[in-house]
Amino acid sequence: MSVNQRSVLSLSLPPDMAREYRALAKARGKSASELFREMYSAWRRERLRGELKVLQGYGAARAAESGIGEKDIERLVFGGR
Repeated sequence: MSVNQRSVLSLSLPPDMAREYRALAKARGKSASELFREMYSAWRRERLRGELKVLQGYGAARAAESGIGEKDIERLVFGGR
């Protein structure tokens, strides 16, 4: 999606949360939309980091089960290139 293209999304918040959200946006000098995009991007980065940690844990466990150590990893990954 181009930077100039937008889709409108409507959210429903309790009044106290909406006031707090608007105040936070104002304090940061951002529009409500800019703040939401910033918050969503931060949430998404953290979610992806969590997924990566799970995958790294899985890979480490499989490597340990197979007797593969850190010194073997580079050879296995880059050896056939």
